[in-house]
Amino acid sequence: MGTGGAPWRGPVLGLAALLTGALAVGATGCGGSGTQSTQRTQSGTTGAPEVTRTASGARSSPPATAPEALCARLVAHWSRKVLEGGTYGDYQSMGLSNRQYEILLDVVDAARAEQRREGGRTAGELIDRTARERCAERYRNGSPTEGPWS
Repeated sequence: MGTGGAPWRGPVLGLAALLTGALAVGATGCGGSGTQSTQRTQSGTTGAPEVTRTASGARSSPPATAPEALCARLVAHWSRKVLEGGTYGDYQSMGLSNRQYEILLDVVDAARAEQRREGGRTAGELIDRTARERCAERYRNGSPTEGPWS
């Protein structure tokens, strides 16, 4: 006694062909020639990393983000969310270390005071500046060596 075949095989193969075609089109559509520039945001950070090419013309990996720049971006992002009341404050779900979270708390406290005095725009500027300064201070001698929670 047979099962009568697998009625799902046709749709699955069709979906696989569709995905393969979409990936092929997406991969070829990403190619560009030469070096692409980045755009600078108001906070002074850049958007996507610059794309470079090797001597053979192959695309190289973008450079790694410096730890202090990554810290400043994360702290500034989550500081805005906390200031807006859009998060419950769990540092692990934010992807922050304990020390980065301490920086965030200090930044948010200063931004709240600034927001009361001067308004939201100056609070946002203060967040960017303070996060950059505190994270640069934190990583000035290289990466922290106090363990994964530092």
